[in-house]
Amino acid sequence: QVQLVESGGGLVQAGGSLRLSCAASLRNFDSYGLGWFRQSPGKEREFVAAITWSGGTTYYADSVKGRFTISRDNAKSTVYLQMNSLKPEDTAVYYCAADLGIATSTFEEYDYWGQGTQVTVSS
Repeated sequence: QVQLVESGGGLVQAGGSLRLSCAASLRNFDSYGLGWFRQSPGKEREFVAAITWSGGTTYYADSVKGRFTISRDNAKSTVYLQMNSLKPEDTAVYYCAADLGIATSTFEEYDYWGQGTQVTVSS
């Protein structure tokens, strides 16, 4: 059974940092592109960041570029999202997702999803 389990969310003040982790039980983990998305109440799920199977290429939403960093450890079957200089508008439930093949910003392309972790940034 495929599982993606996020952790590391919480409450932080504006300007602070959090590191999200997503542990995956996927065969051939290093064959998957991985992404992070987020969703706030009343809003659609939006792309945050993605990383290719090798970790050689990363993609970011303009709203987080320069503040967030996505990385992966294929030996641990884990993907990370380092979030710095957090803003109140970053408050959302953050989801990790796996796409067999490429990394993409389109959530419909992803095959597996985690249950999400709440990130709340206070002003």
